[in-house]
Amino acid sequence: MKVAVMNYTGTVGKTTIAVHMLSPRMNGAPIYAIESINESAEGLGLDVEKMRGNKFRELLKRIVMEDNAIIDVGASNVEDFMVNLEGFEEAHEEIDFYIIPVTSGTKEQKETVAMVKSLAAIGVPPEKIRVIFNRVERDVVSEFSIIVNYHKIAQNFTLNTECAVYETELFDALSLKGLSLNSLMADETDYKELLKDKEADPKERARWSDMYGLKLLCKGVNRKLDAAYDLLFA
Repeated sequence: MKVAVMNYTGTVGKTTIAVHMLSPRMNGAPIYAIESINESAEGLGLDVEKMRGNKFRELLKRIVMEDNAIIDVGASNVEDFMVNLEGFEEAHEEIDFYIIPVTSGTKEQKETVAMVKSLAAIGVPPEKIRVIFNRVERDVVSEFSIIVNYHKIAQNFTLNTECAVYETELFDALSLKGLSLNSLMADETDYKELLKDKEADPKERARWSDMYGLKLLCKGVNRKLDAAYDLLFA
């Protein structure tokens, strides 16, 4: 499966979705970061192929050779990416799904609508355009009324109001530590056992305590990401 994660606006969690939700559930699919100024998944310890938006032909060559691939399109390169997607005839058919993360701000929702319209305009069918609600506080319908109402009118993309990633401190904490959720889940260190050593260096004990808390938090978040992933491609 080949997916592109994109939106005209930044700070909606494109890389978060690509790294923490998509790649681990797509057999560790490689991530191609199309960017010039945005921070990529590389900072989370993943192997990332970084390309500028004008390297579209090279990107196509790479993804047609992969069984699974994730294209993380930085906001500063979306315009170039769309121009190339339209310029290379039928190129959009090489991508199975266009994933558009959105947060609840008015600007972010309006930019998401614009992104959907642009994809639909070049011939991407509704079933291939999927919106995922990110950093949800409580209720999707009330927090994302612009998106929900637009879908009722346009029907040019696929929407499931249960497909949501809820607000959590975990992703910011992982970013600060340069970790992916998958790598934290794979960490077999018994931090609780280490904390029994009262004579250990206080800084180390503080780190162990922090890691122990993060590991507990990530289990619940990971289960919710499993559910969101299933709903996204249902």
